[in-house]
Amino acid sequence: MNNKGTFLAGLAVMIGLIAVALSIPQAVKVLSASQRNVSVRGLCEREVMADKVIWPLQYSIAGDDLASLYKQMEGNDAAIKAFLKKGGIEDAEITSSAPNVSDVFTQEYGGNNRRFRYVIKATSTVSTGKVDKVLELMSRQSDLLRDGITLESGWDSHPTFSFEGLNEIKPEMIEEATKNARASAQKFADDSGSRLGKIRNATQGYFTIEDRDSNTPQIKKVRVVTNVDYTLSN
Repeated sequence: MNNKGTFLAGLAVMIGLIAVALSIPQAVKVLSASQRNVSVRGLCEREVMADKVIWPLQYSIAGDDLASLYKQMEGNDAAIKAFLKKGGIEDAEITSSAPNVSDVFTQEYGGNNRRFRYVIKATSTVSTGKVDKVLELMSRQSDLLRDGITLESGWDSHPTFSFEGLNEIKPEMIEEATKNARASAQKFADDSGSRLGKIRNATQGYFTIEDRDSNTPQIKKVRVVTNVDYTLSN
């Protein structure tokens, strides 16, 4: 091939490369325009009543004679059980734990300064779905004072309320969260003069269950957030 042919061939290749280079920005622009999307979050919250409660009823008695203390403990346990059953709690929902017996005279520090030698802590635990009945019983704890029983109020004797019916409301909550997400995406599309397209990607967040507030732990707040990507077009 002569020099003129070589030159013309090289010129053709150069022109081809320039044409490809000039077309790349346009191709990227079109591709980018075809992949426009908006990412939104949809929130759904509900307040529900707890459907399970665990309520420890604890008391302590002290004295110097173990036999007398055990007899007193048996009487107290019977009175507590009668109190619960009268309020609608069944035997199968009541569990009595082994008593915790302390001999304060054998303790290394401060044992001899105690008035009584033995301290017995006893616990009867209610585990039930009858949350309304437990709430009513809690409001009548003073009835036990007539039998000389004072229930403790420490952190380990507080009732624990829970909600176990999440699977029943999950579908409706996810649907509501998705609708809220679409409403937000539609608003964005309207404001930007675009048309809202199909869902490009969607992820469901975790469900959280928390007390609505510290004063009513029996009322729970269930929350879920969905993240959804929608396509947009002009």
